[in-house]
Amino acid sequence: MNLRERKRSDEINPDKDAEVTVAGWVQTIRKKGKIAFILLRDKGGIVQITALKNEMGEEEYNRLTKVQRESVIAVRGKVQKSEYVKRGFEILPIEWRLLNEAEAPLPMGVVDKVNIELDTRLDNRFMDLRREEIKAIFEIKAIMLSAIRRTLEKSGFVEVQTPKILKAGAEGGATLFKLDYFGKNAYLAQSPQLFKQILMSTGLERVYEIAPAFRAELSDTTRHLSEFTSLDFEMAFIESQDDVMDMVEEMVDSAVNAAINEGKDRLDMLGIELNRPKRPYPRLTFEEVKRTLEEKDKKVDNDLDTEGEKILGEIMAEKGYYAYFVVEYPEEEKPFYIMEKDGTPWSYSFDLEFKGQELASGGQREHRPEILMERMKKKGLDPKDFEFYIKAFRYGMPPHGGVGLGIERLIQKALNLENVRETTIFPRDRFRLVP
Repeated sequence: MNLRERKRSDEINPDKDAEVTVAGWVQTIRKKGKIAFILLRDKGGIVQITALKNEMGEEEYNRLTKVQRESVIAVRGKVQKSEYVKRGFEILPIEWRLLNEAEAPLPMGVVDKVNIELDTRLDNRFMDLRREEIKAIFEIKAIMLSAIRRTLEKSGFVEVQTPKILKAGAEGGATLFKLDYFGKNAYLAQSPQLFKQILMSTGLERVYEIAPAFRAELSDTTRHLSEFTSLDFEMAFIESQDDVMDMVEEMVDSAVNAAINEGKDRLDMLGIELNRPKRPYPRLTFEEVKRTLEEKDKKVDNDLDTEGEKILGEIMAEKGYYAYFVVEYPEEEKPFYIMEKDGTPWSYSFDLEFKGQELASGGQREHRPEILMERMKKKGLDPKDFEFYIKAFRYGMPPHGGVGLGIERLIQKALNLENVRETTIFPRDRFRLVP
């Protein structure tokens, strides 16, 4: 038996394959007299191994049927059509090999119909990911990321990689992870903001990055992670932030549409009916939102809190929208690189809200170096600390804008998952550093 000849369960054609080699995890073993039915699980799904005691011999039959659940085995056998088997065929073993036997008891069940606490699942993530519905989350995530890449590259974006160890953060504050960098203070990147803006002066014109980002927030909620996947893009020669929002809308729509069309079987497995958000996404000014929420007795200061986002989400859902932009936030709430709306207390900024939760934040950037430095000072920052960044603005920087979007939050809201930790394979939060 040669594992190089192995076929996945979904690759077997009972009309053409007379004999195959399969390998995977033993999901269940059920004996009935001198026959045993073994469900073998691989990436392609489940295949039934039907072991006949008289055919195999008592010793081999007993050895096979006593294998612990979740052990890894390989089987070479005859393919036999059967209308009683879900796939329409079964495999009658000729020979088999135990590749690795699982210990007992298992740390958690794979197919057992028992509710398992999220912490138990995350502590045993290797086992949790053997569950088909859990794997489906990450397969849909991969489909959506692939669609995002296709959409951006079709629109002329180039994928880049920027440093994740920085001398200073793009936004500063207490949410930076500090580290020792050969005796110097350094920080893990909150975003690639400064670098993607620098690239706007190079002639690349449109860049994007899908990479880890880090925020040392003392939050322990269902929507926060300390390490998450950030989708960032920046585009030059824009007329206004509307150009950026148009691109965000196209990108999100393509991701949701891909999940619906390419991930239908996974969505069915999760019991989720995913609908494309109605387009165009509404664009509501912060002042409009503030008035609307205050009519609902929700006080709003200079930003939307979780409760405000939820109430707004319910209002928009009643109108048939679950994706929409909130634009022109107070400039004092936005970072130094966001452009002020001349002569007003507002800014050329936006958030993308999705089912009552912020997914993305972006806007038009300040590309004029003198005003940019004044913005820094206004925010209590010393321009000298950002000389590497400002230098790119002094030698020809076009008008530009961009966005940062949390991929895990997008997946969480699209799939109606209770906790954002379910959308990342090995989550990092305030309390979890392993596995």
